[in-house]
Amino acid sequence: MFFEAKTITLKDGRTAILRAPTQADAAPMVEWLRQTAGETDFILRTPEEVTMTAEQEAAFFQRLNDSPFDMMIVCEVEGEIAGNCHLSFNGKLKTRHRCSVAIGLTKKFWNLGIGSAMFGEMIAVAEQREGVIQMELDFIEGNSRARALYEKMGFRIVGVRPNGIRLQDGTLLNEYSMIRPV
Repeated sequence: MFFEAKTITLKDGRTAILRAPTQADAAPMVEWLRQTAGETDFILRTPEEVTMTAEQEAAFFQRLNDSPFDMMIVCEVEGEIAGNCHLSFNGKLKTRHRCSVAIGLTKKFWNLGIGSAMFGEMIAVAEQREGVIQMELDFIEGNSRARALYEKMGFRIVGVRPNGIRLQDGTLLNEYSMIRPV
């Protein structure tokens, strides 16, 4: 699905653009993925695991923009990728009432309202999707900032996967599942 661009004002007064990813975003996004993976343990990959090429990322963006089941929103601030989010609808008969969401922000753009704005857009799209009754996401134990955002946006914890995450130092963390009615 292609997301039509919108301009938002951040808490610090700057302007940000929420938009669909473009081919020109491919190389910067690969670097953004490496950067964000190195900034926190609350992302499911490490910087070394970001192995896709710019060409592969560009092809992925094209598939997302053309897909009836997936949508990505990129947040751009002053020409820099600040974050992205992904909304994915299930196509199978037994699960098409559900959709899943994921979000990530570069640390320097935390606490500016970007996460809330992107979630608001994803929720609006999900609410327009016929037959969808719930949105789903997972978060890692200790990620209190994300949990607070998700709860603010109407998600609630419905399950836990004990020791679902193993950090590079061997630390085991629980992974929590959340659902938001649409």
